[in-house]
Formats: sequence, structure tokens, C-alpha cells
Amino acid sequence: MKKDGIKIVTIGGGSSYTPELVEGFIKRYNELPVRELWLVDVEAGKHKLEIVGELAKRMVEKAGVPMEIHLTLDRREALKDADFVTTQLRVGLLDARIKDERIPLSHGLIGQETNGAGGMFKALRTIPVILDIDKDMAELCPNAFLINFTNPAGMVTEALLRYGKNKRVIGLCNVPINMEKAAANMLGVDHSRIRMDFVGLNHMVYGKKIFLDGLDVTNQVVDAIADGKMGAIVKNIKDFEWDADFIKSLGMMPCPYHKYYYETQEMLESELKEFAKGETRAEVVKRLEDDLFKLYDDPNLDIKPPQLEKRGGALYSDAACRLINSIYNDKGDIQPVDCRNNGAIEGLDDDSAVEVSCVITKEGPRPLAMGKLPLQVTGLVQEIKNFEKLVIEAAVTGDYHTALMAMSMNPLVPSDKMAKILLDELLVAHKDYLPQFKDEIAKIESAK
Repeated sequence: MKKDGIKIVTIGGGSSYTPELVEGFIKRYNELPVRELWLVDVEAGKHKLEIVGELAKRMVEKAGVPMEIHLTLDRREALKDADFVTTQLRVGLLDARIKDERIPLSHGLIGQETNGAGGMFKALRTIPVILDIDKDMAELCPNAFLINFTNPAGMVTEALLRYGKNKRVIGLCNVPINMEKAAANMLGVDHSRIRMDFVGLNHMVYGKKIFLDGLDVTNQVVDAIADGKMGAIVKNIKDFEWDADFIKSLGMMPCPYHKYYYETQEMLESELKEFAKGETRAEVVKRLEDDLFKLYDDPNLDIKPPQLEKRGGALYSDAACRLINSIYNDKGDIQPVDCRNNGAIEGLDDDSAVEVSCVITKEGPRPLAMGKLPLQVTGLVQEIKNFEKLVIEAAVTGDYHTALMAMSMNPLVPSDKMAKILLDELLVAHKDYLPQFKDEIAKIESAK
């Protein structure tokens, strides 16, 4: 990487999150000189890419920084000699997410973008595409870091670590930074004074220890959560108060996605009400996106609009800019990312992707040793990790029986018979984006 300026490529550049990314690079320009930002998308996303790209150019012009914004549908052209590549893509766009949510809900089960059956199918569609990007990077920018915040981020990151060519792969999620902010709010202090030891998996991460100015305040935060003071951490998950005694038994800060496992019935009842009204989260997001892009298309807009914070991924891009800045400047600060375990969590394979606090250096993240998982969460975390491994294998091989076993062992799917029903229905629904399952889908369709 040249100190006089770097090249960053964002795949999925037409995303509604891109203005936050651009804002983050502008804010940090003095220490992170992004000279070229290439926004890449596919033909189906061309219109949104053009709208977001023009807004990005207006933002850069207003800021007066010498950052060139390039828009292209040619991924290979963009990747040549890149220093960092960020991925924020959605295979099948929001219509695919709507199917991921509505099909499980039609059977009375949790329908969610990154958990359960919906999360599994997002991974099956996404992993082959990400591995193709990895191949292009190996050829065109072999020394670049790949910063992935495409969901399900943990599975995508592990697929790249296991099957990809590039080992400079880091997964990123907005949940930990939002957990830090929530802890700061409960304690009435600035976010910069909080540090948290994160341990677990993506969307299955716990704040194991919480520090304020270096002092352990974990018990204070746990008590505040038990008293109902946490509030919503991310916009896309309902804010049900945790049971006070349960939280004290847990002894750690849970993430919002834990509600799908610890409060399954309450979450399902809420989702089913939304489903009946045609207001699943995916359908709400689609309307939010339409409104955002109308704003973005205004030639007088030259800032990131505050309405973007209504999207569930608020602070994703800020976390990405913070991470890239720390790698580029070899800061050695501590940030939570998804990376190879390498012994950070005892009891999980070294090759597994985990979400833990890491020291961020110019060589990438160095995970901190977190020891064994607390007994109260070991079983759930290991169960989800084994599910993830099978999903990744199925995504790469297209093996039907591997996919069926993955679906069967997910704790949000209640039986083997329901697993098969869901698997077959979702395979057919997403057949345009699952070429690895082409023969199996043909068998399912011919048996009807």
C-alpha cells in the first residue's frame, strides 16, 4: 500500500449503506487517504449504483477531498491493484430476502435474514459468488485485504478462510459496535471510554467482559440490562425486555440476535403478526430503501441523510472505515471482527471463523485469547458453529443431503420432516441463484 493514497473497491456499491461508507472515508481522509473509490455492482443494480454514485461524488466535492469516485459493472476492471476490497452484496436483491422470511413464516417458523432457514439460504446463494470474487482478487490484487460485511458474515468469512485463495480476509458486523454504544448509554458515558471482550460467533456474540476506563463494570451493565435499561441495539430486531433473572444467570451482555434462540416464542408471535399484515422486516426494508433512493436522487443532497439510520445496518460502514484505517496505519487498537479462531476460543476448531476482540495491525487482526466459553453458552455456540460448517459445505458442493442435515440441526427448525419441507420449498423458490443445486431442484420439481 502506498502512503500517498490507496485504492478501495466496494462490491455492492449500489447499496443504500454506501453514503455512510463515503462519509467515513471523508472524515478520516487526513490519516486514510483514499484516492480511488470504485463502486461496483451488477446489471440488476445499475440504477441504484448510478444514484448512489452521483451522491458520493457530490459528497466528495462538498468535502473538498481529492477522492476519485468510479462506477462500473466490470468487477475485474475495478479490482486491478486494489489495496482493500469491501463486499456488501445481496444475491437476489431484497426480493430474495422476502422469500427467506415469508416461506418459513408460512410454516409457523422464524423467518429471519441471517438465522434459521432464511439465514441458511442467504449463505447458499452468497458463498459461491464471494468465492468467485476471491478468485479474481487472487489474480488482480493478491495483496489486498477483503473486508466482508455481506451477511451472514460469519459463514461467508469462514467459507473464504476454508475454500478461498486469499487469507487476508476479515468479516465485520455492526452489532458489536452497537453493543458498545448501548453499554456506554446505560452507564451514561462516552462510547470511547468503553471496551468490551467479545466472544462467540457472528450474530451469536456475547460481551463477556465490559470495561470502563480499564475497570471491570460487567456486573453493572448486566444489572442495567436486567432493569430493562438496554433498549433496542439494532433497528431490525424487536425490543423486548430481557427477563431479569435470565440475564443475571447469563452474566454477560447478549446480542440482539440471541432473542431468536432465548425468546423464540415471543419473536415468532411478533413476526407472525407482521407476516399477516404483509410487513415482514424485508418488506419494511424494501419500502425504506425506496424512500432512501428518492432522497439520494435529489441533486441538491450532498450529505448522508439521517434517515439511513432507520436501516438495521447503521454503523456497518463506520466500523469498516475504522477497521481499514487501523490496518493502514498499523494502529494496534482493539476491535471486534470475524477472523480465524487460532485458539482464541478454546473448544472451537482453530480454522473456525469466530467473532472476537482482536488487535488490529498492518498484517490484519490478531485475536485475543478468550479462554473457554462459559458453560451456559457452550452448547448453543457449538451447535450453531456445526450448523454453519455444514451450510458452507453444502454451498460449495451443492450436496442435497449435506444441506438437509444442516437444516435439520438448526435449533429454529423443529423436526427433520419440517427441515425437508423447508429445504425443498426454498430451493425451488431460489433456483435462479442456486446453480450448484440445479439437478436436485429439477428432481424436486419433477416429483410435484
